[in-house]
Amino acid sequence: MKKTDILISEVGPRDGLQSLSGIMPTEAKKQWITALAKSGIQEIEVGSFVPAKVLPQLADTAEIVAHARSIAGVQVAVLVPNYRGAENAIAAGAHKISIPLSVSETHSLKNVKRSHEQMISEITRIAELVKTIPKADRPHFEVGLSTAFGCSLEGAVSEDLVVRLAEASIAAGCDEVGLSDTTGSGNPAQLKRLLRKVWEAVGRDKLTGVHLHNTRGQGLANVLAAIDMGVETIDSSMGGIGGCPAAPGASGNIVTEDLVFLLESMGLSTGINFDALCDARRVFSELMPDVELYGFTPLAGLPKGFEIK
Repeated sequence: MKKTDILISEVGPRDGLQSLSGIMPTEAKKQWITALAKSGIQEIEVGSFVPAKVLPQLADTAEIVAHARSIAGVQVAVLVPNYRGAENAIAAGAHKISIPLSVSETHSLKNVKRSHEQMISEITRIAELVKTIPKADRPHFEVGLSTAFGCSLEGAVSEDLVVRLAEASIAAGCDEVGLSDTTGSGNPAQLKRLLRKVWEAVGRDKLTGVHLHNTRGQGLANVLAAIDMGVETIDSSMGGIGGCPAAPGASGNIVTEDLVFLLESMGLSTGINFDALCDARRVFSELMPDVELYGFTPLAGLPKGFEIK
């Protein structure tokens, strides 16, 4: 992958689309992902291997993975809810597999129908499966600690529990964990505190990315806190679409377009061409005209004389 200061992982084709009622056709998804890749985005979460009856929007994920893999320079990521999903993701050829482990057990039971104990068992089985694959072809296996900043079902979430589940996940054999603000409840002080605690428990190399929502307008503030602490990967979604169907009111990913401008204006390289990124936004709008897209920078444009290096 091309070296950047911050890796932006585009999650729109998964986290974004899962929140929409209208189904985006397979060929339209391919056009959009191709346009995203042309902008210089190096990692794209293209779908989720969940049963089609649960999320019909993502029923074509295997075909989408095959398409994304054909695009040079793109790291193809997917979400899986369980061992069966991981098997399918590996068969499809995903480069990166993420499984959500909700710190809120209430959310876990609603989202994946499994307790913490059952999820750790799934993680262990998946890790063992991944290790049977030759290293050159082995996907990166991440556990996303969902609802790590708060839950719309349970309320406040124990930071000590976040740390314990991070430790349990690493002990189960995953490559790393990520912090996910599924409900957009977090604030910069909380984010920094959680990073320090998890790093102290499992090591900095075992937590390099965060997944933040902008539900309450704290998304970019939390991004600044994360990069100030040394986080290298930030998830975002084109137009800010997305949200977790299992968490009431959990709408609004960070807007990729605003994130790119924020980072580049600070002198941090993302490797993304802003004009091409806006072209990808137009492609999506033409393919899904009824979907409302968010973001300030795409509407205002870049400041006069400003160029992304």
